[in-house]
Amino acid sequence: MAVENSKIEPCKNADAIYRDVVILGCGNILFGDDGFGPWVAEYLKNCVELPENVSVINAGTSVRGILFDLILSPQRPKKIIVIDAVDTKRKPGEVFNLNVDEFPLNKIDDFTLHEMPTSNLLKELKEFCNVDVVIIAAQVERMPESVSPGLSGVLMESVAVAAEEVLKSCNIPLVKMKKDTLSEMEIRKESKS
Repeated sequence: MAVENSKIEPCKNADAIYRDVVILGCGNILFGDDGFGPWVAEYLKNCVELPENVSVINAGTSVRGILFDLILSPQRPKKIIVIDAVDTKRKPGEVFNLNVDEFPLNKIDDFTLHEMPTSNLLKELKEFCNVDVVIIAAQVERMPESVSPGLSGVLMESVAVAAEEVLKSCNIPLVKMKKDTLSEMEIRKESKS
């Protein structure tokens, strides 16, 4: 069973990148578990009461542009938390922290001729701009080669787990939760045959 949500939209608030803590949900919701980061971002926006100095951005596939803007900007966050799905051959659905220097090889060279790899931009922010960079990753179960929207069941169950890890990284108590379940985000479930 795949889960879809037509309400997941990229951030349209440019001021969101100028907060003390910026949380970036990265990934493509059209390619199965690759959409994990945007799902966690939407969960945080809809289910968690965050302080004003923390912003959540559903970066989708636009993370490089956001990171590049931050590198060039005189005003930067103190901390960036990146949420992404990776394939590191762990147990599907496992949520873990990843060091910038430990990017999986299939993500390191993830760029086009017009863009630098995301890992290089994160290293630049950490090493030269003194921004604390935290990466919260989830092990994918499926990464389709063609368009196939919706997270696998095991990754959908990991959305709240990743959100809790984000809150821990921000020192935000778990009691700030506004809602308990993903079903309250108006999620439409569809069976895949």
